[in-house]
Amino acid sequence: MTPGKFWGLRRMADAGGRFKMLAVDQRPPIKNKVMAARGEDAPRYDDVRAVKRALMEALAPRSTAVLADPTYALSDALSILSPGQGLVVTLEDSVFGEGTDGRLSKAIDDWSVSKIKRIGGDAVKVLTWFHPEQDAASRQAQLDFTKQVGEACARYDIAFLLEMLLYPLAGDAEQTKDYVEQSGKRADHVLKTVEIMAAPDFGVDVFKLESPLPAKQVPPPGDSATAALFAEMGRLANRPWVMLSAGATQEAFRNVLHYAFDAGASGFLAGRAIWWDAFQHFPDMTSMNADLQGQAADYMAELNALADAKATSWIEWFEDVGGPRPEGWDSEWMQGGYADLEGNLR
Repeated sequence: MTPGKFWGLRRMADAGGRFKMLAVDQRPPIKNKVMAARGEDAPRYDDVRAVKRALMEALAPRSTAVLADPTYALSDALSILSPGQGLVVTLEDSVFGEGTDGRLSKAIDDWSVSKIKRIGGDAVKVLTWFHPEQDAASRQAQLDFTKQVGEACARYDIAFLLEMLLYPLAGDAEQTKDYVEQSGKRADHVLKTVEIMAAPDFGVDVFKLESPLPAKQVPPPGDSATAALFAEMGRLANRPWVMLSAGATQEAFRNVLHYAFDAGASGFLAGRAIWWDAFQHFPDMTSMNADLQGQAADYMAELNALADAKATSWIEWFEDVGGPRPEGWDSEWMQGGYADLEGNLR
């Protein structure tokens, strides 16, 4: 870990090294709801932006960092976030390509790792659609895309936060292109994906992971078989990791976090589990804001308290779980400056 990546992770976490991050980068889920509520065939830009601004105004003060998309949320995030909060910027386009039997991620037009670095981002987030059994060409394209982003993050010394999501292949029973958790996913597919992406070639600094079991199937804390799956996922990640919610209910995501924290997760990066119920009031923004300030804020406070009690500090992860000690931990890098990095940025 280099100084820029180290500093980015520090800004994304609280003083104890726990990530309590709010996601507002969702595009299809919000746009689809906006269209349905308006009875229109296309989402109004101002509506989508207003929703994301309301989410950040109500919930960002309760988070250590916010994940924002450049299209709708970034400009407001820059004015809403406090100087002490982290800013994670999503790079992947919400419209994915289609291979023979696989999804293809791509960057948002006119956005890059270097641009995210220049606008002050602390980390680059990428969603790589991946399935261990997708066709060979799609698989290689996804591996190449992820590796290229990791290499660019290394060049510009910015943290790389990688999310992977399974999805139904052509032969699977339940088909959907929505940004939701695959209801029939297999734990071995989730674990294999983590194992593949944990290779050093991809340069991942923090994983944003889905539950190895469908969230609605995760039992209350105490099930040994479920605990073993989460423990194996943490072992395979072999670096700091946080949990995503993927539209899970609040009760289900609470159960997921108990197992994840017991397995060494350093926090969460979640959106819909926190604010989806309040968003259902749209276009009644008054009612939506009241619910965001009420039950959504209360739920996020509950998740924060759970993280305080059980999550593993990402700094402790390096010291206690066996990860490499970050370069410059003793601040020697501060004496040498950023000569190499400055050369890359010119």
